[in-house]
Parts: sequence; structure tokens; C-alpha cells
Amino acid sequence: MHAPSAPVAVIDIGSNSIKTLIARRAAGGTIEALAHRTLDCRISAGISAASPRLAEEGMSQGLAAIRELLDVASPFAPARLALVATSAVRDAENGGEFRARVLAATGHSIRILSGEDEATLIGLGLTSDPALAHLRDFYVFDLGGGSLECLAFRERRITQALSLPLGCVRLTEKFIAAPAAPLDPDAALGIALHVRQSLKNSGFRFDLPPPAAGVFTGGTMSTLRALKGALHGVPLAETPAIVPVTQISFVLDEIAPLDLVARRSIPGMPQARADVFPAALLTVLAVAETASLDRFHHSLHNLRWGLAAELLA
Repeated sequence: MHAPSAPVAVIDIGSNSIKTLIARRAAGGTIEALAHRTLDCRISAGISAASPRLAEEGMSQGLAAIRELLDVASPFAPARLALVATSAVRDAENGGEFRARVLAATGHSIRILSGEDEATLIGLGLTSDPALAHLRDFYVFDLGGGSLECLAFRERRITQALSLPLGCVRLTEKFIAAPAAPLDPDAALGIALHVRQSLKNSGFRFDLPPPAAGVFTGGTMSTLRALKGALHGVPLAETPAIVPVTQISFVLDEIAPLDLVARRSIPGMPQARADVFPAALLTVLAVAETASLDRFHHSLHNLRWGLAAELLA
């Protein structure tokens, strides 16, 4: 038994939100969170363009969010601190300009994760979740604003890791002409077909021996649990961590006829995610169909936890 380690801090600059995790290695060897926070800050507007660029508004909001999260981490005096960026900054023509602005304003450089790096670190984070310790062979999916990460584990070791440009912001921009209107059935069909075809053409193999489990991380599953929690008057943490595919289909059927104002009025619905939530649900359902899964384990131990594990190694 060793004394707890010094804390480390991670700031994850995603396409739809920017998050921090301050964590340490506990005396028993597990990783424990000391603090975490998420700021809805979509820096990825225009990500579906042929030559995507970060807008001035997105970069300004992103920099403000990073400063705020650095202030959150500061009282913990982290021994190591990492700023990482994923699809939005990785794909943007002017991602280097944003990195330079952050460095000049904060003194911290941003590490750009490749799709493979992102998927691998998500897998590392998942294996630190004690709630998933019983799983041996399983798939992991992480849906963000810009990309969908897909992994396969055999005996808790990664055998496949792939990143696909199937994020919910990207697909909303590509297929949904009027995100503030009720979901257009043709757009919904287009997203479902595109995701299924992309998975089929990706080379990712859904060949784990049955009964392989499916794990999903990211804001979409958190939102589904938040909606369920609001309905029953309990916090997200007290809602079931196993989400049936039938529940996802039901929620999509309920929100598809609603415009954006009505969607945002649903108890538990994050205001900044309501416009891309239909595309996100369609993507999750297409993944479930392709992988022949009838439920998903939801875990919060995703990219940030993997990065914390890396810093604590």
C-alpha cells in the first residue's frame, strides 16, 4: 500500500465541449477523480466543410473555456497537466492558429491526438472503470462532435482501434438542412444509411465471440441518462448504467417530431446538445444494428481517464 500520488490534470478540447479531469492514483492503485467539469463550447461549427476552419467565435469561446478550466485545476497544484485536442482542431485548416493563441494566452501547448491515439486512450480509460471489470470481450464506442471511435477488446486487450468522421455535429451539418425544425425523415434515413455504410467499409470487424458486450461513452449516453433521471427525479449517477437499444429508439421517436425550442424544453436536455441530439441517436442506433447489440454499458471513464492514466504511469 502506497500513499496517494500527486494529482494530474487533463483538459480535453473536444468538438462539442471542453472538459477537465483532476485525478490521482489512490493508495490502492486505482485512479480517483478529485474534480471534473464540462463546458459546452462548440468550436467545431463548419467541421463538415471540404476545408473546415475554426470560426473566430468558436476560437474565442474555446480559449475562454480553457482559461476557466485551468482555474478549476489550479488549486490542486497538479504535478503534470495536459491539454489535448481531437477532431475539430485536428481537421481544421487553422488549427495551428488556435494552438498558437492558446499557447500565447496560457503558456500551455496543445497536443493534437490522432484518431488512433484518441481511440487507444479511450480504451485505456475504460479499463480503469471498476464497473466494467467483469467484461472480457467487448466493443467500445465513443461519439463526439467530430468523430466516432470504435474499439474491440479481447480478454481486456485492445485488438482494434479506429476513428471515423461520424461525429454528431459533422453529421448534423452534412444531412440536416434545418436543425431547428422537426427531424426530416429523409435526413434521418440518410444519416442511418451513411453510418452503417461507413462502418461496413471501414474494415472494423464485429467478430468477437458471443456474448460480446457493447460499451458507449460520450455525451449522447450521458444525455439519455440525464433525461431518464429528470423523468424520475433522480441524478444521472443514480440512473441505470445499462441503456437498452429500445430506450434509445423510444427517445428518438419522442423527439423527432419536436422543433429545437421544444427539444430544449425537455427536462434534463442540455441546451447546447439539443440541435445535434437526433443525429447522435441515429448514429448510436446504426452502431447497435451493425454490431448486433441490444444494449450498451455506459461509462464516464473515457478519454480524460485514459490521459490521466498516461500522466500517472
